[in-house]
Amino acid sequence: MARLSRLKMSMTMAILLVGIIFAVFLAVLMYVVSLFWEVPPLGMYAIAIIGAGFFIFIQYLIGPAVVRAATRLRYLKPNENPWLEETVKKYAEKSGLPMPKLAIVPDETPNAFVFGRTASSATLALHEGLLKQLTKEEVEGVIGHELGHLRHKDYLVMTALSAVPLIAYLIARVSFEAMRFGTIGRNRKDSGVIWVAIIAAAFISYIVYIITQLCVLGLSRLREHYADAYSAYLTGDPRQLQSALTKITYGLSLSPKPPSGARTFYIGDPATAKLEFQSIISRKQEYDLDRDGVLDERELELAMEKEAKNTWVKVNTLFTTHPPTYKRILLLREIEKEMETGKFTSNNIYSHI
Repeated sequence: MARLSRLKMSMTMAILLVGIIFAVFLAVLMYVVSLFWEVPPLGMYAIAIIGAGFFIFIQYLIGPAVVRAATRLRYLKPNENPWLEETVKKYAEKSGLPMPKLAIVPDETPNAFVFGRTASSATLALHEGLLKQLTKEEVEGVIGHELGHLRHKDYLVMTALSAVPLIAYLIARVSFEAMRFGTIGRNRKDSGVIWVAIIAAAFISYIVYIITQLCVLGLSRLREHYADAYSAYLTGDPRQLQSALTKITYGLSLSPKPPSGARTFYIGDPATAKLEFQSIISRKQEYDLDRDGVLDERELELAMEKEAKNTWVKVNTLFTTHPPTYKRILLLREIEKEMETGKFTSNNIYSHI
């Protein structure tokens, strides 16, 4: 498939960049630690690398269980929802993927996600709010998007990458707490040097956390575009996902709940949605073209188009897990135009990204 290699290359480069930054960070940190513990730097470094690898492996193992517990999802019984089962089965077969397990999340917000250790053990979870607020055609678009994530193996890459900034953040937090409450070295002659080392470790760790997190977020936004494009190809109707994204973003912007820690796995992020709609709601009268007091789907799309061009929004996007909704809709519209010409094939699914 044309240009899928770009996603693979981006994933590879992100892994290498984050890996190199983290490796250098650990090397410097362990060298400083070895000066006080009188342990050879290489020995400390080896311990740190093994520890980081073990942390990532544990996250990979327990990740699905954590997601299940956090979302309180319920797996569907056979024939409980025949339409959903048949639809997912149809698109999974077209994608060449094993049929994922189906689950429902008792949440009134419109959202969906996939997770799992492998494609054969993956779970496709849909919020109750998604099934209630979206049409069947729109739900099909969402299903295509989620199967795109499985097809591209996003769940593996994001699970591994997200562990790196988390480790840096934990080291930063421990260092800051040591500065705040610690009594390390108060009776030692070199206590001043130790405290300088702790302060340096805290700030360096936090800087590494920010840099690696920005790399992970950048890849997260890119993979959403690829999953959107795959949905358009799979369903053959990009409009299904266009309207679904508008409803999902609006619905999530109204959610009073704080964003989930696993929000990179969702089709829509509540934090991004709130960011997008904060300005829109404050300028509702300007965007309410028919003056009926309600922003319909078309008015929302026009509003998001204008807001996407806002410089402040562009800067904030660097810290989001998902790209602005209108940019996703714009990509789907470009694909739709190409489909109308009859030139769109499986060889150029990702040519507009």
